[in-house]
Amino acid sequence: MNKLRRSAVALLLALALPLPVAAAGAAAAAPPQPGAQAVAEAHTRLELPRPTGPYAVGRDTLHLVDKQRRDPWVPSAGARELMASMYYPARPGTGGTRAPYMTTKEAQLLLEGIKRTDVLPPEALAGTRVHARTGARPIGGRHPLVVLSPGFTLNRATLSLLSEELASRGYVVALLDHAYESFGATFPGGRTLTCVACQTVEHAPEDTRKKLMAKVATGRAADISFVIDTLTAAPRHGGPAPAWKRSAMIDPKRIGVAGHSIGGNSAASAMAADERISAGVNMDGTFFAPVPRSGLDGRPFLMLGALNGHAPGDDDTTWLRDWRRLDGWKRWLTVSGAGHFTFIDIPVLAAQIGVTDPTTPISGKRSGEITRDYVSAFFDRQLRGIPRPLLDGPSAANPEVVFQNP
Repeated sequence: MNKLRRSAVALLLALALPLPVAAAGAAAAAPPQPGAQAVAEAHTRLELPRPTGPYAVGRDTLHLVDKQRRDPWVPSAGARELMASMYYPARPGTGGTRAPYMTTKEAQLLLEGIKRTDVLPPEALAGTRVHARTGARPIGGRHPLVVLSPGFTLNRATLSLLSEELASRGYVVALLDHAYESFGATFPGGRTLTCVACQTVEHAPEDTRKKLMAKVATGRAADISFVIDTLTAAPRHGGPAPAWKRSAMIDPKRIGVAGHSIGGNSAASAMAADERISAGVNMDGTFFAPVPRSGLDGRPFLMLGALNGHAPGDDDTTWLRDWRRLDGWKRWLTVSGAGHFTFIDIPVLAAQIGVTDPTTPISGKRSGEITRDYVSAFFDRQLRGIPRPLLDGPSAANPEVVFQNP
């Protein structure tokens, strides 16, 4: 669980900002970094890479409330709440303004969480330019649904690059924020909820922390099933209507789930609990909640992580344990030079303003490309039946990606 206690430090390194020696241990080896003024002046250059698929991208925002469950971290708050960014394939040239990356308050709380508000202005992160547009006209037909869950402490916006990529390739994506599990997530009514779960884990006795993280994973699995319920509802005899006005776009027989860190563990837990989910991806997440010994009923699963930390024989033994339990199509891919945050937006954006993480030599550009290409190829193969040779073995175009087969 020391990894959890270092989560803010790891994120700070991913941003490659100056770090006190007492916190980093190896900060003296870091190359010189731009000062606050340089970063502030450069923030207008922050932009997600353009998606590679044939479609434009639309985005809606949903506030979802599960009235059948009380919030597990703040019971006095009442029902469990979620925010969902709904990405979908859209017609080019339609829609209004570009969707916001995150609110300034969310960016401020993220930077406060890593204790660096003096180095990167909240507006620099919040103002990241995206490609999704609000109110865009959807393309016709029914499309696979992929539900995404972010890492512990992290706002859902940190998986925006992957969300836009999948939508541009013809997927509907529900990107979630789970109440009280990130440094800051903005909800309706002027509320920005902070990470009560983080405080609970941090202050718990050492021997209970793994159990608490398993609780996060299984709680998010229930969130994911609830989201699927609300997006695919078929109202009959006065039953509930779908929560999303474009729900007719979703093919309920083609559903996948993926996540980063604890979100990746949640993907496996959701599959174990919900037979509607056909395929899942864990991006560098420890399996605090184990895959059942009986497996996942033969359904496919991708494990994508850093070579240093998630190779066979490394400290995280949960990957080898659960690899052996996966009973369907499966791949265990590790990326050399990667770190825990390689698979989210942060290193991609940091590279655009000339900052890098000296502990993870893979470039921000390659981080985004590898995550985009391999996760998309997996869902193309498993949810759409499209052959993707990228998943068959090592590729000369991607020498960083190692196929593990212990």
